[in-house]
Amino acid sequence: MWRMLPAILVVGLLVTATPSTNSGRQGPKDNKDKKIDIVSITGCLREATPNNWTLENATDPVPSVANAPPAKEIPPAPPVGKNSYRLIGVSEFNLPAHKGHTVIIKGLFIKAAPLSRVNMTSVTMVAASCPAAAK
Repeated sequence: MWRMLPAILVVGLLVTATPSTNSGRQGPKDNKDKKIDIVSITGCLREATPNNWTLENATDPVPSVANAPPAKEIPPAPPVGKNSYRLIGVSEFNLPAHKGHTVIIKGLFIKAAPLSRVNMTSVTMVAASCPAAAK
């Protein structure tokens, strides 16, 4: 027992001298305001430059789920908004097939300046053309 006493003392000192692993950090509850929302946005799909896609004349983002909308949620007439968004995560989608169409884009909304971004989870065609821009 007496031989183990120095080892026990060293371990005891290390435990009391080691700072808490969470000191000064934000816990999960503190980060709840930084949650990225899944939204649905309807607008005109444009290719600004090669492989740089935007949604123009787009509606405001509304809370949604990541999946494509059911048929009953597709508007009968394409709505026109005043927003523009940069689309990211586009490689999984055949966006050239929808170029110049009014589409519903769903994805993670990333608010940023000068242009907010949407990390896409789905694309659904609303109309084969884009309505005139809102004034």
